[in-house]
Amino acid sequence: MALARKAYNRWASMSELQTTVDFTLSHNYREWRYFYKIVFAANNVIDALGGTEAVPDNPEARAFMGQALAARGYAYLYLSQLFVNDPSNRSQDALPIYINAQTPNVAKSSLGDVYDLMIDDLERAVDYLDGFSRGDKSQIDQWVARGILAYAYGAAGNFSAMATTAQAVVDGGPFSLMTPSQIVYNGDPNQGGFNDINAMTGAMWGVDLTADQGIGLISFWGQMDIFSYSYQWAGNIKAMDESLYSQMASNDIRRGQFGSYIVPNVPFNKFYHSGRTTGGQRQVTADLLYMRVAEMYLLAAEGYAESGATEAQARTLLKTLMAQRLSDGDTSYIDALSGAALQAEIKLQSRIELWGEGKSYLRMKRQQETITRGNNWLDFPGTSYQYSDEKLTFEIPEAELRDNPLINDQN
Repeated sequence: MALARKAYNRWASMSELQTTVDFTLSHNYREWRYFYKIVFAANNVIDALGGTEAVPDNPEARAFMGQALAARGYAYLYLSQLFVNDPSNRSQDALPIYINAQTPNVAKSSLGDVYDLMIDDLERAVDYLDGFSRGDKSQIDQWVARGILAYAYGAAGNFSAMATTAQAVVDGGPFSLMTPSQIVYNGDPNQGGFNDINAMTGAMWGVDLTADQGIGLISFWGQMDIFSYSYQWAGNIKAMDESLYSQMASNDIRRGQFGSYIVPNVPFNKFYHSGRTTGGQRQVTADLLYMRVAEMYLLAAEGYAESGATEAQARTLLKTLMAQRLSDGDTSYIDALSGAALQAEIKLQSRIELWGEGKSYLRMKRQQETITRGNNWLDFPGTSYQYSDEKLTFEIPEAELRDNPLINDQN
């Protein structure tokens, strides 16, 4: 995602790679605080149910415990990727681990211990959420817990488990891949737009926003949607990286998700308020999407492609997705792909399919990739960065270093 125009200073320090090397800047603190607040809230629930080692025996308590464990595992998954330069080095001191809400400051635990905790939390969550029927898509159910667990396995380098866990969601979950009319504007503003999680057949997890929540300028939609009264409309524009856009096939319908608004490759036919009036949505009622089933197809394909013995399964999953994304539905080219070529195609389609949804960063970390900025970046176009470059990872914030005297102690 290129910051292609700076009419305001929103995200400028991120694009200029200043935030990630300066622990005094606010983004480091915001991300740290956000995920550790989730840990704290989850621990409050877990404590009320008897603690981390408790095994609830009634369905309601099991469901609450499952959701809390999944939330804690989710938080540590993101902390381990956002605040650790090299997430493949399990022996390094990484993050403080809190398993209850009473423990005061603690020192960092090893990254391996963080991975073990988050995977154990998520595996138990899948078990406890068996049979739980949620009230709406904002709640974590067994399918969402499996989806987070698949990402956690991938982060820890267990690609086989990542594949089989994601495959279980594909095979058993009540979701279907979003159709062309759901992912690209086709002239009907009431279709597509990624703005209604209840209408999105592929939406696994998200929040149905309403006007009484009072969300406006500072929101996902404010940053991404030209039909919302906020920064994207006003000229602080996030666009698809030019080099990624150029790799889309000429018959790929996802090309139609992007168009020119001041600059090229703006996603106003992927993310749009149903009113489609430029700058029109002032109070955000378009929904927030956290996870969809296409991710599971791609995660499973990625995991299977790591093993030559399961490449056929990877091709099958990729073909199922691409049959919905190519205008002629012809996926025969995938049959000839194997080894590095198959892995490269899965990477490409993952980056295209999930653009703007916050998942390519996790892939870059787990696959230890190098990224190169396209020419439509205002900052450092054409520059390459390895996955472990400190410029691509947040710093433990100044407030934590000040307030936690044990943060730099070794266990």
